Order: sequence, then structure tokens, then C-alpha cells
Amino acid sequence: MDIQPLGLHHVTAIATDPSRNVEFYARVLGLRLVKQTVNFDAPDTYHLYYGDKAGTPGTVITFFPWPATPRGRRGAGQATTTALSIPEGSLGYWSERLRDMGVEVAGRHTRASDEVLAFEDPDGLLVQLLAHPGTAPQTPWEASTVPGVHQIRGFHSVTLTERRPDATVAMLTGMLGFSLVEEDGDRLRFAVGEGGPGRQVDVVVDRQAPEGLVAAGTVHHIAWRAPDDDTQVRWRSELVEEGVKVTPVIDRQYFHSIYFREPGGVLLEIATDAPGFDVDEPLLELGRRLRLPPWLEPSREDIERALPALKLVEDRKAQAADAPGGQEETS
Repeated sequence: MDIQPLGLHHVTAIATDPSRNVEFYARVLGLRLVKQTVNFDAPDTYHLYYGDKAGTPGTVITFFPWPATPRGRRGAGQATTTALSIPEGSLGYWSERLRDMGVEVAGRHTRASDEVLAFEDPDGLLVQLLAHPGTAPQTPWEASTVPGVHQIRGFHSVTLTERRPDATVAMLTGMLGFSLVEEDGDRLRFAVGEGGPGRQVDVVVDRQAPEGLVAAGTVHHIAWRAPDDDTQVRWRSELVEEGVKVTPVIDRQYFHSIYFREPGGVLLEIATDAPGFDVDEPLLELGRRLRLPPWLEPSREDIERALPALKLVEDRKAQAADAPGGQEETS
């Protein structure tokens, strides 16, 4: 095929407690909660989106918080690692910050020219921070709990774990337009376009890996960027012609989506860049209130009644400012 994704669009994972999820990703990692909405397919569940100031495609990690869901299992047929990009020289800051905020760091090492810091979120999702000289520039989000010079810049890469990688590799290099750019033992790195942060996917070959179980603390799906609707429709047609079972185009309000599985079992999505997260609220107001698509608005009262209360990081700051002495939390 002559179509390539522009890179990663978003990664969606499964959490349990929604307020704890906001606390970790907005407060500890300093990302902006850019959209507070619901799972359109199961509207009694939140769908929380975090990213940079505007929720730019390639910076967005999203969660379905299902409070009663059991812990999942990382394994074959899954996206097992989500790697985020930070500026060169920021690893020391992040190592100290995570330790001070009670996050156990699983390891710090060097992979190729990248420095890597690994840890788990409160539900066990494996996250890595990679510091390297090729980090993309970013307009800092002024209200972040993290100084602009150290803020997360978006995705670096995702890792797929596969027992039998051949068919997965064939799809990546054929239908999805990736190229093999690096091979290190059982780890294969593929890239699109110019490569670099946000345009990479690693395939780890582990023939003894248990079968992955998608539940709390695991990735639900990964999404690749299509620049527009026409490209997405064309891509869907070509996938269908290749015998891939693909969903119709689905309106996700902030982008349009198609879904399919790669041969190893990982659920993939191709999502459009437009219309973006400011389609239903101003940029300055992103994430502060529950937003629903037009077809769910008639059920707003029932939906709000079914959802647990959501504690926002901004609410905590306001409470601190109103406390005796009026000192706002800054950590």
C-alpha cells in the first residue's frame, strides 16, 4: 500500500477508579485532562483523555475506568508497554519526582541512545519515559504540575509482544506502511515517515509469553493517525480488499475511527486528526465538565446519575487555596 499513518494518534487503556486515574495522569505526570466524556458504547463508564495543552494527536492517552474490573495480564497478543517522550536531560527530574510522589520505579536503563525510566500506574499499566535528543518541541501547558522544560512531549513508541511475529510483521510492513529500522535480539523496531518519537512501534518476540488478558492495567487498543476522512476511507477499502475484518467508520465526536486486529490479536484503530477536542468546548475549558455527543445528550441525567463522582486535580488546588493560609499545592 502507498498509505502510511502519520504516527500514533492515541493509546487507550483500562483503569479502575476514575479519580485515582485523574490523580496519577494529571497530577503526578502533569498531563492535561483534555476531555471528560463517556464510553460511547457503554455510557455508564467514563472515557478520560489526557494529552498536551490542546490534546494534539500523538500526545493523547485515554482510559476506560471500570471500577469492578479485575487486574489484567500482560502477555502475547497485546500492546505491553506504552513509552512517553521527555526532553533530553529530564530523566533525573522525573526519577526524583516519581520517588517523591510514592511511585515505585521499576528500572532505569539505556536502550540504544535513549535513557529509559520504567514504572507502573496505579492499576499496573507499564509506562516508560524515554529521554533523548530528538524530542519534539512543545508549547508548555501553563497549568501543569510539571515545569514546561520537563513536561511529557507525547508518545515515543508502543511495544507489541508476539509469540509468532511473522504475520504481524507482514501487516506492519505491508498494509500499514512501516519499515524495519532496527533489530536488537528479540526486539524489532518499525517506523513510518521520518521515524523518531511518536512514529515507532516495537515488536518483542517472546515464544514463551502467556496469552495476554485485557483488563485493568492493560492496553485496550492503539490508534494510528490518518490525516483526513478521505484517507481513512481509502485505507479501509484497501484493508477490506486484503481480507482484513474492519469496522465501518465510527463517529467518535473528536475523530472518526475504524478498528481491526493485527494477526497476533492486538486491537488497532485508525483515527482522523480532525475535528479535535475543541469541537464542543473552548480550548481553555477542556476537560472541566462532562461532555456528551449529541445522540447521548437526551440521556444526560441518567448517565450522570450512573457515573461515580470525579475528583479533578483543579478541585484539589482550589481546596488548598481556600484552606487556612491559602497555600496552593504545587507538587
